[in-house]
Amino acid sequence: MNSNSPKWQHPGGKLRELGAEALTDAELLSILIAPGIPGKPAEEILQKFGGFKGMANQSLEKLLDIKGMADVKIIRIAAYR
Repeated sequence: MNSNSPKWQHPGGKLRELGAEALTDAELLSILIAPGIPGKPAEEILQKFGGFKGMANQSLEKLLDIKGMADVKIIRIAAYR
């Protein structure tokens, strides 16, 4: 591997090696909503709610309004509270 290449191909590898506190909000969200929402990157969703904690503090109904977000993904995020 080139020394300029990212060490991890997926945030899960980073979490495993460095712990959850080393993840950005976008990396944490991408793990929780894997495989993601087509055409809607984690950063876009986070901006809408002002970050991961802002998103986790939303009502279930508000989170269910995110197109492409399945109930299981919403429950994972709501459980973060």
